[in-house]
Amino acid sequence: MCVRGGRCSSSAPGHALHLIQERLAATTPSGWADGFVTAADPVSGDLVVRTLDGTTHALWNGSGAALEAGIGSPVALHRDYGVLAIGRTRFNVASV
Repeated sequence: MCVRGGRCSSSAPGHALHLIQERLAATTPSGWADGFVTAADPVSGDLVVRTLDGTTHALWNGSGAALEAGIGSPVALHRDYGVLAIGRTRFNVASV
């Protein structure tokens, strides 16, 4: 759900994942960084991900990523294309 209510039709950072964005992330495996969720707020959509290199990424997603990934969940973040992978599910994330 978009912060405006209803299904999100925007592909701006943090909103709906665009097919091209997902495909670009899938075809550039060097951009992925494994990590885990250190904070998740399902109400605001804010998440904090710490990658295995120790870098902390403050992220926002309006389509439910914080509902899917609780604290401690393993994730992968594509740093070039703003895609967060939680298992097989992909989300468009905005850096905040």
